[in-house]
Amino acid sequence: MRENWRIKVSVLAGASALAFSALTAVPAVADEAVEDLQEVQMPVDVKIVEGVAPAAGSDVPSLEPTTDAPFSAAAAAKAAPANTCLGSTAAYGVTGCFQHNGDIVWAGDTKKDGMSAAVGVYTDYGRAAEVCINKLGVNTWATCNKDYRETGNVRLRALRYDGDTGKFYQPESWSGWIPVDGKY
Repeated sequence: MRENWRIKVSVLAGASALAFSALTAVPAVADEAVEDLQEVQMPVDVKIVEGVAPAAGSDVPSLEPTTDAPFSAAAAAKAAPANTCLGSTAAYGVTGCFQHNGDIVWAGDTKKDGMSAAVGVYTDYGRAAEVCINKLGVNTWATCNKDYRETGNVRLRALRYDGDTGKFYQPESWSGWIPVDGKY
Protein backbone atom coordinates (compact mmCIF):
# COMPACT_ATOMS: atom_id res chain seq x y z
CA MET A 1 0.00 0.00 0.00
CA ARG A 2 2.81 2.40 0.93
CA GLU A 3 4.52 1.65 -2.41
CA ASN A 4 1.40 2.70 -4.39
CA TRP A 5 1.37 6.03 -2.54
CA ARG A 6 5.03 6.67 -3.51
CA ILE A 7 4.31 5.87 -7.14
CA LYS A 8 1.34 8.25 -7.20
CA VAL A 9 3.39 11.05 -5.61
CA SER A 10 6.24 10.45 -8.08
CA VAL A 11 3.87 10.58 -11.07
CA LEU A 12 2.23 13.74 -9.74
CA ALA A 13 5.61 15.42 -9.17
CA GLY A 14 6.78 14.48 -12.67
CA ALA A 15 3.59 15.74 -14.29
CA SER A 16 3.85 19.03 -12.37
CA ALA A 17 7.46 19.54 -13.46
CA LEU A 18 6.54 18.81 -17.09
CA ALA A 19 3.62 21.24 -17.02
CA PHE A 20 5.78 23.98 -15.46
CA SER A 21 8.53 23.51 -18.07
CA ALA A 22 5.96 23.65 -20.89
CA LEU A 23 4.66 26.96 -19.56
CA THR A 24 8.05 28.58 -19.05
CA ALA A 25 10.11 27.27 -21.99
CA VAL A 26 8.37 28.35 -25.19
CA PRO A 27 10.66 28.44 -28.23
CA ALA A 28 10.55 31.37 -30.64
CA VAL A 29 8.79 30.76 -33.94
CA ALA A 30 10.75 31.38 -37.14
CA ASP A 31 8.82 34.56 -37.99
CA GLU A 32 8.60 36.05 -34.49
CA ALA A 33 10.41 39.32 -33.89
CA VAL A 34 13.27 38.86 -31.49
CA GLU A 35 13.99 41.74 -29.14
CA ASP A 36 16.69 40.27 -26.93
CA LEU A 37 18.91 37.69 -28.58
CA GLN A 38 20.65 35.22 -26.29
CA GLU A 39 24.22 34.13 -26.99
CA VAL A 40 24.84 30.47 -27.81
CA GLN A 41 28.06 28.80 -26.69
CA MET A 42 29.51 26.78 -29.57
CA PRO A 43 31.99 23.91 -29.16
CA VAL A 44 35.58 25.15 -28.98
CA ASP A 45 36.65 23.12 -32.02
CA VAL A 46 33.81 24.25 -34.31
CA LYS A 47 35.08 25.33 -37.73
CA ILE A 48 33.50 28.44 -39.27
CA VAL A 49 33.23 28.34 -43.07
CA GLU A 50 32.13 31.36 -45.09
CA GLY A 51 29.55 30.33 -47.67
CA VAL A 52 29.68 31.39 -51.29
CA ALA A 53 26.89 32.48 -53.63
CA PRO A 54 25.35 29.63 -55.63
CA ALA A 55 26.54 29.36 -59.22
CA ALA A 56 24.56 31.46 -61.71
CA GLY A 57 21.64 29.53 -63.15
CA SER A 58 21.65 26.85 -60.45
CA ASP A 59 18.41 25.72 -58.80
CA VAL A 60 18.10 27.37 -55.42
CA PRO A 61 15.64 26.44 -52.68
CA SER A 62 12.85 28.85 -51.81
CA LEU A 63 13.36 31.23 -48.88
CA GLU A 64 9.59 31.36 -48.36
CA PRO A 65 8.22 29.35 -45.43
CA THR A 66 6.05 26.42 -46.45
CA THR A 67 2.58 26.00 -45.03
CA ASP A 68 1.71 22.72 -46.75
CA ALA A 69 0.48 19.53 -45.16
CA PRO A 70 2.75 17.71 -42.69
CA PHE A 71 6.17 17.07 -44.24
CA SER A 72 7.43 13.53 -44.79
CA ALA A 73 11.19 13.57 -45.32
CA ALA A 74 11.23 9.99 -46.57
CA ALA A 75 8.53 10.68 -49.19
CA ALA A 76 10.26 13.90 -50.25
CA ALA A 77 13.59 12.10 -50.68
CA LYS A 78 12.03 9.43 -52.91
CA ALA A 79 10.08 11.88 -55.07
CA ALA A 80 12.70 14.63 -55.34
CA PRO A 81 15.38 15.12 -57.98
CA ALA A 82 18.98 14.39 -56.96
CA ASN A 83 19.81 18.07 -56.30
CA THR A 84 16.93 18.72 -53.88
CA CYS A 85 17.51 20.05 -50.40
CA LEU A 86 16.53 17.69 -47.59
CA GLY A 87 16.27 18.17 -43.84
CA SER A 88 15.25 21.81 -43.87
CA THR A 89 15.24 23.73 -40.62
CA ALA A 90 14.48 27.36 -39.84
CA ALA A 91 14.75 29.82 -36.97
CA TYR A 92 14.29 33.59 -36.82
CA GLY A 93 16.15 34.98 -39.84
CA VAL A 94 17.70 31.67 -40.94
CA THR A 95 16.72 28.83 -43.23
CA GLY A 96 19.05 25.91 -43.80
CA CYS A 97 18.99 22.64 -45.67
CA PHE A 98 21.26 19.82 -46.91
CA GLN A 99 21.64 18.75 -50.54
CA HIS A 100 22.80 15.12 -50.50
CA ASN A 101 23.98 15.16 -54.13
CA GLY A 102 27.31 16.97 -53.68
CA ASP A 103 27.05 17.27 -49.89
CA ILE A 104 26.11 20.95 -50.05
CA VAL A 105 24.90 22.90 -47.01
CA TRP A 106 22.60 25.82 -47.82
CA ALA A 107 22.30 28.84 -45.48
CA GLY A 108 19.54 31.35 -46.26
CA ASP A 109 19.28 34.78 -44.63
CA THR A 110 15.65 35.88 -44.28
CA LYS A 111 15.84 38.95 -41.99
CA LYS A 112 17.47 42.35 -42.42
CA ASP A 113 18.91 42.76 -38.93
CA GLY A 114 22.66 43.23 -39.43
CA MET A 115 23.40 39.61 -38.58
CA SER A 116 24.27 36.64 -40.77
CA ALA A 117 22.54 33.32 -41.20
CA ALA A 118 24.47 30.38 -39.75
CA VAL A 119 23.83 26.67 -40.33
CA GLY A 120 25.83 24.27 -38.18
CA VAL A 121 26.45 20.73 -39.40
CA TYR A 122 26.97 17.84 -37.00
CA THR A 123 27.64 14.20 -37.92
CA ASP A 124 26.81 10.94 -36.21
CA TYR A 125 30.32 9.55 -36.77
CA GLY A 126 32.53 12.00 -34.88
CA ARG A 127 33.61 14.52 -37.52
CA ALA A 128 34.21 17.97 -36.03
CA ALA A 129 31.25 20.33 -36.25
CA GLU A 130 31.28 23.05 -38.90
CA VAL A 131 29.15 26.15 -39.40
CA CYS A 132 28.29 27.58 -42.83
CA ILE A 133 27.90 31.37 -42.59
CA ASN A 134 25.93 33.46 -45.10
CA LYS A 135 27.43 36.97 -45.16
CA LEU A 136 25.79 37.82 -48.51
CA GLY A 137 22.87 39.75 -47.00
CA VAL A 138 19.13 39.41 -46.60
CA ASN A 139 17.12 37.27 -49.05
CA THR A 140 20.19 35.41 -50.28
CA TRP A 141 21.51 31.86 -50.14
CA ALA A 142 25.10 30.85 -49.48
CA THR A 143 26.46 27.34 -49.98
CA CYS A 144 29.23 25.38 -48.34
CA ASN A 145 30.38 22.36 -50.33
CA LYS A 146 31.52 19.57 -48.00
CA ASP A 147 32.41 15.91 -48.32
CA TYR A 148 30.69 13.70 -45.76
CA ARG A 149 30.95 9.93 -45.35
CA GLU A 150 28.20 8.33 -47.46
CA THR A 151 27.26 5.88 -44.71
CA GLY A 152 26.80 8.68 -42.18
CA ASN A 153 24.10 11.13 -41.19
CA VAL A 154 24.18 14.89 -40.66
CA ARG A 155 22.08 17.15 -38.48
CA LEU A 156 21.59 20.89 -39.11
CA ARG A 157 21.40 23.71 -36.59
CA ALA A 158 20.03 27.10 -37.72
CA LEU A 159 20.95 30.24 -35.75
CA ARG A 160 22.14 33.86 -36.14
CA TYR A 161 25.78 35.00 -36.32
CA ASP A 162 27.31 38.40 -35.56
CA GLY A 163 30.44 38.73 -37.69
CA ASP A 164 31.68 41.77 -35.72
CA THR A 165 31.86 39.85 -32.44
CA GLY A 166 32.15 36.28 -33.77
CA LYS A 167 29.22 35.20 -31.57
CA PHE A 168 26.18 33.03 -32.30
CA TYR A 169 22.66 33.79 -31.08
CA GLN A 170 19.31 32.11 -30.42
CA PRO A 171 16.60 31.44 -31.35
CA GLU A 172 17.87 28.29 -32.93
CA SER A 173 16.38 25.22 -34.54
CA TRP A 174 17.65 21.68 -35.16
CA SER A 175 16.78 19.34 -37.99
CA GLY A 176 16.42 15.61 -37.56
CA TRP A 177 19.18 13.27 -38.77
CA ILE A 178 19.58 13.38 -42.55
CA PRO A 179 21.27 10.48 -44.40
CA VAL A 180 24.21 11.76 -46.43
CA ASP A 181 23.33 9.42 -49.30
CA GLY A 182 19.74 10.81 -49.37
CA LYS A 183 18.16 7.38 -48.83
CA TYR A 184 15.73 7.27 -45.93
